[in-house]
Amino acid sequence: METNDALQPQLPERELEILRLVATGATNQQIALELFISVNTVKVHLRNTFQKLGVESRTEATMYAVRQGWVVLEGMPVPGEAEEGEPPWPQERISTWQRAFFIVAGLVIAALIFLPPARTASNSANSPFTDQTSEVLGTSSDVASSRWESKAQMPTARARLAVVAYQGLVYAIGGDTAEGVSGAVEIYDPTSDTWTRRASKPRPARNIAAAVLDGLIYVPGGHDALDQASAAVEVYDSEADTWSEASPLPQPLFAYAIAAVQGKLYLFGGSDGMRYLDTVFIYDPATDTWTMGTPMSQARGFCAAAVVGERVYVLGGYDEQSESALCQVYDPAKEESGEHPWATLAPMRAGRGGLAAVAIENYVYAIGGGWTEYLSYNERYDVNQDTWTDLNSPLLGQWRTLGATPIHGGAETVIHVVGGWSDRYLSTNYAYKALFRIFLPSPK
Repeated sequence: METNDALQPQLPERELEILRLVATGATNQQIALELFISVNTVKVHLRNTFQKLGVESRTEATMYAVRQGWVVLEGMPVPGEAEEGEPPWPQERISTWQRAFFIVAGLVIAALIFLPPARTASNSANSPFTDQTSEVLGTSSDVASSRWESKAQMPTARARLAVVAYQGLVYAIGGDTAEGVSGAVEIYDPTSDTWTRRASKPRPARNIAAAVLDGLIYVPGGHDALDQASAAVEVYDSEADTWSEASPLPQPLFAYAIAAVQGKLYLFGGSDGMRYLDTVFIYDPATDTWTMGTPMSQARGFCAAAVVGERVYVLGGYDEQSESALCQVYDPAKEESGEHPWATLAPMRAGRGGLAAVAIENYVYAIGGGWTEYLSYNERYDVNQDTWTDLNSPLLGQWRTLGATPIHGGAETVIHVVGGWSDRYLSTNYAYKALFRIFLPSPK
C-alpha cells in the first residue's frame, strides 16, 4: 500500500536532532549538554515528539524514526533505498513484527557495545563511599521556584565532588562519575553562564571537599579508584593552572567537612575507609603542618561546615546507620586558648547526610542530604535566633553528595549548587538568590 506523505508527521529540525540522539541511547542530560539547552527543554521537545508520532517510549520513537529513514542504524538499509542491483526491503518476505524485532535487537546490541561497563563489585550499592544506579529511576523531579534558577549544566555529571568559589568563579573538582573516579576540574563563570576545563587534579578522588587559603585551593585526602583512602593534600593555583602538594594529612581521610578560618584549614570527621571518625585536623600553611583539635561529640562522615564570623557551624552527617540532625558550632579561638571549643545548637528539622552547607551573613543554609530517606525541602538556620526554617528545593527526592558555594556580586548573593546524586549522577547547576538588596534613593 502506498504511503500518503501528507499524513506523515513533520518534525522540526530541533526535534529531529533530539530524536537522533535518543536513538544513540543518550540521556536527557547528555542531550542537553550536546545541544547546549536545558534538560527541561529536552523534556518538552520529547513530549511533543511522542504526541506527534503517537508513541509512548523512547524505544518506540526510535523504531518509528528508523522506519521513516530519519535515523539510520549502522549496517541497516534505509526504507525506500537500496544499493545498486539490490531490491528495496523485501516486505513480501519480512513482516512488520519481524522488522521491529530486528530493530530492537540492533538497539540492544548497540547499547551493550557503547554504554559504559558496569561498576565493579567493590562499588556496590552497599558501599557508602560510592554510588550505583538504583533499580527504580526517576524518583526525583524538578520543582519550579522564583528563587531557584537552572543554569548551564556542568559538563561532567558527578557526585562526591569538591566545590568552592574563588574570585567570582565556581570550581568543581574531582568526584564520582558513571565512568569511575574523576580528577576533572571544571570552572563555571556566572557572568557568562559558561563552563571551561582546567588542569585535572593529579590524583582522581571522590568524597572530597575544598577550601581557599591565601589564593590557593586546597583539596585534602579523598577516596581513590582502588577504594583506598588517601592522605595526600593537593593544592591548585588557579592563576598558573597548576597543582602542587602540601604536607600530607596525619592519616588517610575522606568524607570530611572542611572550613577555612583566620588563615588556617579545619577538617571535621570523615572516614579512613574502615570506620567513621570524630577527629578535627588543623592545618597551618605558615609552617605546612597539621595538628589535632578537640574531637567532635560523635563520629560521623559526610557532614558539612560553613563559617559565620570566625566560628564554624558543622551540620548533619552519616554514620552508616542513620543521618544526623546535629547542628554544632566550633570556635577556633577557644581551641587556641585551651577552652572547650564546641557547643550544641538547635538541631535541623531533618537528619541530613551528604549535604552541603553555605553561610551568608547570619544565616546557614543546609542543602540536600537524605541518605536513607528522600527530603522535599532544604533548611536555613538563623544564627541570632538559634532557629531553623524550611526552604524550598529545586529537586524533590533523594539529593546527596552535591556541592554548593556562594557567589557575591553587587547587590545580590547567589548560592550555586552543582552535581550530586539522585538515583543517577547529576550535572545540574542551580542558582538560588539568597540575598538581594534594593537601594532606595534618599528623600531630598
